[in-house]
Amino acid sequence: MRKFLIYMDSCCLNRPYDDLSNDIVRLESEAVLTIIDRCERRFWDLCDSDILYDEIDRTTDIIRKEKIFALCNSSTINVELNDTIIKRAKELRLANVKPFDALHLASAEYGKADIFLTTDRRLFNASKRIDMKVKVSNPAIWLTEVLFNE
Repeated sequence: MRKFLIYMDSCCLNRPYDDLSNDIVRLESEAVLTIIDRCERRFWDLCDSDILYDEIDRTTDIIRKEKIFALCNSSTINVELNDTIIKRAKELRLANVKPFDALHLASAEYGKADIFLTTDRRLFNASKRIDMKVKVSNPAIWLTEVLFNE
């Protein structure tokens, strides 16, 4: 089994606490929790970043914020914000990527993540038009592909 370095953006980490009455949201939530479980058991590595913690810290719901931070406990690698990341994020912004998303993508690239996971369809679709140094996918799609190929 390949050991992946995974970067999840904040919408991924929020997914288990969204309204699970929608089938897609429920599938994505289960995928996120399965990926986190595999990271906790050290099958895979979870990468976080200063920008991820900054964005999570802006969550106004205190209980939700604590739960999201708890999901980050299995992270083994932290990418600290630096000038290289900021420069790359500015390049990504030129492709109409939102500021936090650009910083997440740049952090994942800098940290040499194997996969960047997001539940944000706009970001997922935008990443297809950009020359990225990291593969971008949806957690449900990516997990299905990985488990199918094991």
